[in-house]
Amino acid sequence: MRTWLKGKQCRGVLMKRLGIVAMCLITIMLAGCKSEKADIKKIKDLEFTVVEDAYVPEELMTMINEKKTDAFKMTFKSGEYFYIIVGYGAKPTGGYSIAVNEVFLTSNAIYFDTDLIGPEKAESVSEVVTYPYIVVKLEELGKRVVFK
Repeated sequence: MRTWLKGKQCRGVLMKRLGIVAMCLITIMLAGCKSEKADIKKIKDLEFTVVEDAYVPEELMTMINEKKTDAFKMTFKSGEYFYIIVGYGAKPTGGYSIAVNEVFLTSNAIYFDTDLIGPEKAESVSEVVTYPYIVVKLEELGKRVVFK
């Protein structure tokens, strides 16, 4: 059985349906949009230096000491140099090290990848809380950093 609507009722139902269709189309269009296309095509590997604590700028060392109890990732610029820092938070023993897997340039970013390496089971380590972190220095390129 079909119900027929009159005048204002018909327009109200029609407007409601058009509104729903419009909202669906907008949702579909927005879901397909991205603010920035990821461009991870490597242009070149970057040269870097792992910086020992004694050579870390004082301001940066203060920031690291404030953050080191928790895992953190940050960058710091000083003069013509750019620093990338990754900390892994508090660990229950010594014997940890950090491997730099990749530091490379793309058209829109610097990609930086590290891994924390724990002590070997048979390795004798100090039973003291440590805060493994790494400070890498490279030439300032004016690019953002993507931590992998």
